[in-house]
Amino acid sequence: MSKVPKVILSRHAFLGSTPAASEYLHVQNMCRGTKEETLVDVLTHRSSSQRQLICAAYEEATGRMLVDDLRGDTGGDFEDLLVALVTPPAAYDCHELMRAMKGAGTTDSVLIEIFASRSAEQIRALNEVYLTETEKKVTLDLKSEVSGEFADALLLLAEGKRDENTTVDTERAKEDAKALYDAGEKKWGTDECKFINILCHRSIPQLRQTLIEYKTISGKTLQKSIEGEMSGTLKELLVAIVKCVKSVPAYLAERLYESMKGGGTDEWTLNRIMVSRSEIDLLDIRAEFKKRYKYSLHSAIESDLSGELGEALKVICGGDD
Repeated sequence: MSKVPKVILSRHAFLGSTPAASEYLHVQNMCRGTKEETLVDVLTHRSSSQRQLICAAYEEATGRMLVDDLRGDTGGDFEDLLVALVTPPAAYDCHELMRAMKGAGTTDSVLIEIFASRSAEQIRALNEVYLTETEKKVTLDLKSEVSGEFADALLLLAEGKRDENTTVDTERAKEDAKALYDAGEKKWGTDECKFINILCHRSIPQLRQTLIEYKTISGKTLQKSIEGEMSGTLKELLVAIVKCVKSVPAYLAERLYESMKGGGTDEWTLNRIMVSRSEIDLLDIRAEFKKRYKYSLHSAIESDLSGELGEALKVICGGDD
C-alpha cells in the first residue's frame, strides 16, 4: 500500500474546530485564486475517502461542486489529475472508460488496461456507476464500439464474472494448458475462442497454475505462444491478461515506462495509473519499475515532467527508491 494518511475524519469532525476543518476553505480560496501549490498539497496528501469529505464540505459551504470549480480554474493535464483525485475510484474508472470510447473510434489500449488489470469486484463497481450515469449497461455501449473476437473477449471481462475462487485445481490447470496447446501451437491455425474462454473465465490463482502447466507441455510460455499465434487487439488483450495474471504491478510498471518513453509523454496513462493505484499497489509498482528499468519511478517522473503536474505526480509517487 502507498503511504497515504489513514486517519479518516467523520463529517462532523471535519466541519468542527480542528485544523482539518479548514481544508475545504483552503481549497475554496485556491479555486478562486488559483494557487496550484495548495491544491496539490491538500489533495495529494489525503486518501480518497478523505478527499470525498473535502468535496462534501466544500459543496455544503459554497453550494458548488469542487470538481466543477477545479475544471473551471485549472486546465490541461494538471486539471485532469486534480479531477481524478476528487473522483471516487469506481467513478474514475467509469469516466476513463467513457473517455476511451468517446468520439470516432476507441482508445483500445485504455480498454485493455482497465479490463485486464481490474478485479471482478472493481469491474462490477464500474458497471454500477456506468449504469447510474448513462442508464445503459457498459456491455451495450462496448458492443457498438468494438468488434470481432476482441469484442468477444472484452465483453466477457466487462461482465465482471471472472471466477473468484482462490482454490487451485491442478488437474484442471493441466487440462486447460493442454487445451490451449492443442488450440494454438499444436494446431494449423489458432482456435482463438478456446484462449478467450479460458483466459477470461478462470480465476487468477487458477490461471497462474495453468501458465506453469503450459510451460511444461509446450516448452515456451503462454505469452510467447499468443504473440506468435495471434495479432491485433485480441493479441494485445490476451497478452495483457497473461501479464496481469503473473503480476499486475509489473504490467502497470511497464505501462508507466511506455507512457514516458521516447520524445513525448502520455500524461493520460500516467495520471490514470498513478491515481487509480495510489492506495492499492503503488509501492509494488515502484519496486517493479526499479527492478526492470534500474532507475526509480520518482526520478522518471522528475526527468519527464515539470510544473504543477510533475510536482503533484511526484507527491503521489512518494519516495525516490
